[in-house]
Amino acid sequence: MSALRPGAAWHSPLTWPGYWLAGVYAACAVYAVTFGFLSSDSVHKLWGAMATCGYVVAAILALALRGRKSRLAADLPLAASFLGALLIPLLVMAARNIGKPEVNVVVRSAYLLIHNGTPYESTATLANTTDPNAYNPYLPVMSLFGLPRAIFHSGMLTDPRIWFGACFLVVFAWALFAGGGRDIWRWTIFTMGSPIVALELAVGGTDVPMVAFLCLGFGLLAKGLAQDSPGTGPPEAGGRPLGWALIAAGVALGIAAGMKATAWPGLAVAVVLLVARVGWRVAVQFAAVALAVTAVCVGPFLVHPQGLVLNTIEFPLGLANIKSDAASPLPGHLLSETGQAGHTVAVALLVLAGLAVTLVLLLRPPKSVPRAVFLLVWAMSAMFLLAPSTRFGYFIYPGTLALWLVAVVAGQDAGIEPFARRRRTSSANSTTTVVSRLQ
Repeated sequence: MSALRPGAAWHSPLTWPGYWLAGVYAACAVYAVTFGFLSSDSVHKLWGAMATCGYVVAAILALALRGRKSRLAADLPLAASFLGALLIPLLVMAARNIGKPEVNVVVRSAYLLIHNGTPYESTATLANTTDPNAYNPYLPVMSLFGLPRAIFHSGMLTDPRIWFGACFLVVFAWALFAGGGRDIWRWTIFTMGSPIVALELAVGGTDVPMVAFLCLGFGLLAKGLAQDSPGTGPPEAGGRPLGWALIAAGVALGIAAGMKATAWPGLAVAVVLLVARVGWRVAVQFAAVALAVTAVCVGPFLVHPQGLVLNTIEFPLGLANIKSDAASPLPGHLLSETGQAGHTVAVALLVLAGLAVTLVLLLRPPKSVPRAVFLLVWAMSAMFLLAPSTRFGYFIYPGTLALWLVAVVAGQDAGIEPFARRRRTSSANSTTTVVSRLQ
């Protein structure tokens, strides 16, 4: 086993100190058992019971194998958490068709897309329903994940959650690679096995693919900005034309924006970052690419704009005839439960939080990907805390973005040999630092 270079202890789960790794999994176990105990939802309780076992086994393995500098010492705890918290619960629930209502919402939207040409029920149908799950708060791209079930009708492999997980696996790994992360697959497996992702994917999963595309967009932004050397021109001149990495970043964020409106703040932050870093010309080109992709995803359904607005805007904000059943003891929901005045206050606070983030973007715009992602994490956290209809699961957005950022920043020093996947770079590039890679 080759020695690790100084400072390389956090580049990969492979090199984490044994006690720290065991502590991480012990904390995950505490979260899982607490969540399962406190939740009144049988689906959450089922996940909590299975996930707790997986995390406890992972913690025990991490302690037993601590100090052993081998693949096995890191891979066994990772495998235990991945299997116990994600894969086994997901397969069991998919096989038994157990899950949150969001899964059926996605499937029904795919049926509607095939038979009616739109993933949304008509406004007349929604006016006469008492079922909140008749509404589809997602944008049209999300319906694609329901097509296997809509076409083939049954079977575990047609469950949308299986395809959500496959999408996250590929796209998040790509996001780590684009951002310059190392030991990509271990970080991806660790992230998927963490409560942040495992809970959402096992019981519902609709936000999982979207946050992966957000990470990919910022990873490609980092790659594109790293390719744009400081000598390409002043910001006011616009710098060099849009490169392939920035075009790909625009496509990734455009796809995310075509899944759910919660991706739009990420797109706005990315545009502000480009304005501050390379000027208006590149930023406008980037925004045009992203908006064009979103328009392709959403545009065909604007022929019935009332249904789109009612499902994706009014319903999530609590302005439809039926309120969303999304509920968690968070400030925005607690306020909205006090009555119309409380709901108005919650919406007003949400708007004020949005204005505060906008002021920060205008007065102190981010000039590096880490700062942009850090700002987005705080903005999304505030948004979910204050939203009238919200769930703890929505924190998958800031949580996964934060994990991606940690993995990328931790991987900037070349320090894991021989097991981490390393890029073939010249000796000049091998000294690249966190600042030069991500700014």
